Amino acid sequence: MAEVDESNKPLFAGLSDVSISEDIPVEGEITVPVGSQTQEDEYSTLDEPVKDTILRDLKAVGKKFVHVMYPKKSSALLRDWDLWGPLLLCVTLALMLQGGSADSKDDGGPQFAEVFVIIWFGSVIITLNSKLLGGTISFFQSLCVLGYCILPLTVAMVVCRLVLLGGSGMASFIVRFVVVIASFGWSTFASTAFLADSQPPNRKALVVYPVFLFYFVISWMILTFSPLRSGDTQP
Repeated sequence: MAEVDESNKPLFAGLSDVSISEDIPVEGEITVPVGSQTQEDEYSTLDEPVKDTILRDLKAVGKKFVHVMYPKKSSALLRDWDLWGPLLLCVTLALMLQGGSADSKDDGGPQFAEVFVIIWFGSVIITLNSKLLGGTISFFQSLCVLGYCILPLTVAMVVCRLVLLGGSGMASFIVRFVVVIASFGWSTFASTAFLADSQPPNRKALVVYPVFLFYFVISWMILTFSPLRSGDTQP
């Protein structure tokens, strides 16, 4: 009996003999098994209303503000980072620092673009410095922490504007000085509390120093801000 040479058979020759019984349903829906649902499925926002999405994001930003006001070693700002809060604080601070003089031709305070560039450019430089020193956090996580920690300084700017409404004498300067110094210390402490664990132990001082300078520059702009330049009078 001659042997059949199977090497010359087509690769899918046997598929033509396969038939599907009429009793077997071939229609249906592609669904995920009930037992295979993961935690990520619970947070899917594909079918979520826009209103719920906005409220959820605002709630997340508010929680990060709370973490900054009560700083402690936590991964809250690092785990769920975003840039909405830093953008809001940067725009608010820039708007309040804009136009520091009654004379529109020669403003005594820094302009909007100057404040905006200083904040974001400074944050990027600090982040690059942290990465070059061996930091373990990502680029945007660092920007998130540095941006959110501007919150105490933004609050200080609001207080200073209110104090300046009552005058710009020595008492006003002392009050503003105390508020700005306290906010500067709070911002520096909060940022280092979140970033401390992500840096090598022997290089933490090299990371904290640029952060100190960054918030010091912002604090100086707030402290030296005046709605009227020296010698100007109300029209």
